[in-house]
Amino acid sequence: MLDYAEKRDFVRMEMDCPARFRISGQPQLATGIVRNLSSSGLLLEFDQELATGTELALEILPGKSITPPFAAILSVIRSSPIEHANFSIACAIERILGEKDTGPDFP
Repeated sequence: MLDYAEKRDFVRMEMDCPARFRISGQPQLATGIVRNLSSSGLLLEFDQELATGTELALEILPGKSITPPFAAILSVIRSSPIEHANFSIACAIERILGEKDTGPDFP
């Protein structure tokens, strides 16, 4: 019998990578930790709850120059409280952005 992880359409990559993001319509940048990433979504740890449907512009800056940065527009699917007064924010990837879609002020 296949376990749950093997039934997924897209494999999740476990990670512990800092990210910065901007909530759509807000001027300030926020930071969080990306805990996992798949081709259709990601799990972000953040110190505030975000409402379902909230749109984020997010950039993951890898620690090694060999790996290119990842930039995307995300939509929050759910927020769940976790330890240390943080929240686990499940997001769907709406659009992956290329270099021409981002500038020095992104996200």
